Amino acid sequence: MALPSNLVPTEASPEWLNKADNAWQLTAATLVGLQSVPGLILLYGGAVKKKWAINSAFMSLYAFASVLVCWMIWGYRLSFGDKMLPFWGVPNFALDQKYLLDMAFLGSFPTATMAFFQFVFAAITVILIAGAVLGRMNFYAWMLFVPLWLTFSYTIGAFSLWSPKGFLSKAGVIDYSGGYVIHLSSGVAGFTLAYWVGPRLTKDRERFPPNNVLLMLAGAGLLWMGWTGFNGGDPYVASVDASLAVINTHTCAATSLLVWVFLDIAFFGKPSVIGAVQGMITGLVCITPAAGVVQGWAAIIMGILSGSIPWFTMMVVHKRSVLLQKVDDTMAVLHTHAIAGTLGGLLTGVFAEPKLNRLFYSIQGEYMGLFYGIDMGEARTGFRQLGLQIGGILFIALLNIITTSIICLVIQLFIPLRMSDEDMEIGDEAAHGEVAYAIWGDGEKMENSRYGTSVYDVEDPRKAATSSGGQLEMT
Repeated sequence: MALPSNLVPTEASPEWLNKADNAWQLTAATLVGLQSVPGLILLYGGAVKKKWAINSAFMSLYAFASVLVCWMIWGYRLSFGDKMLPFWGVPNFALDQKYLLDMAFLGSFPTATMAFFQFVFAAITVILIAGAVLGRMNFYAWMLFVPLWLTFSYTIGAFSLWSPKGFLSKAGVIDYSGGYVIHLSSGVAGFTLAYWVGPRLTKDRERFPPNNVLLMLAGAGLLWMGWTGFNGGDPYVASVDASLAVINTHTCAATSLLVWVFLDIAFFGKPSVIGAVQGMITGLVCITPAAGVVQGWAAIIMGILSGSIPWFTMMVVHKRSVLLQKVDDTMAVLHTHAIAGTLGGLLTGVFAEPKLNRLFYSIQGEYMGLFYGIDMGEARTGFRQLGLQIGGILFIALLNIITTSIICLVIQLFIPLRMSDEDMEIGDEAAHGEVAYAIWGDGEKMENSRYGTSVYDVEDPRKAATSSGGQLEMT
């Protein structure tokens, strides 16, 4: 029987190509790209003091462009090419048409589509790191840091966990869409980078109000909706598993946001918009390693935990820890990405459902969370999965502490990591010769404002709660 003309294989549409999968993969990649440009550009640009709006946004834009060039010249094949080491591929170009038009290592679409899809993940990882050092990192040092960290940290994590030839992938660690490769990596690397760069000016660290909350919310909205492609694209096929990953993602994020807001109301007496964004992010991060391999009820539980545990570490533990206080993590990436990513990885080891893992990995019985292992009389398999998840966490954390520290030590031999105090007093105009707004004000409230201060504007929210009449009962 003759095929319809649009399904007849041609040189431009070979027999192995699935047009629907290819279209979805390109769409998913574009959604992830929009999370960075303009998503994180708007979020960072609106979330900082007015004098840092341009610098913060430009760090994101520069990283996006720099990563793409490095990715195509050597990064993609370090991450997904032929095996050189158990944790690293062979560096090579991904530029010639023969390579790019051939079938990708997974999925029924060309390598060109896969390279673009994986690029936007690499780019957003580096941009998330920037969140830890907003308001003081030397832009010239950032220009060197981006390609170095991509090369010597990201590609190792990606090959180890996502390449079928990587040692953690072969061992059976589950990282559905980047809870380890992207979020744990960026959280640990960002906190480490913040340590080496040093803190903001004291007055900026004590008071760093967002210059445009609505702009920040627009960026946060793009980040949230873009996660449809982030998690929905990782089966590499327009499948039922992709649909499940999408709905689980948004369910977990919404639950986490609500829990965070309720905790803010309970302890500080006010529902914080900035807090809601933090809760949204921790929910998205937590579900990412598990999105398509857990059931909907598990996504709800993960949302409850991701809205409460990172809230506790950020609002209680961080404020009481001398060690954590020494490191100036501007956007709290340690809590929103490293801790939420770790939580997601562990909960994946608990709630990963055998049938859903079979749909994703096409392997029977090898992947099983502890909950199902105990329920099905295969506790050993469940404990093994949880152990593998812990091993993956330790590997990624150590990798990023070591490589990020070495990169910082090398860069500061040539360029200061931190801007001078004089330039930090000025901000954007000193760094770029430009300012964001030609109007008065730096995000300050009038002295007689009846609305008080957001708990996220000060180092110790307990003081804000006391001054505004709120009750904070944390022990």
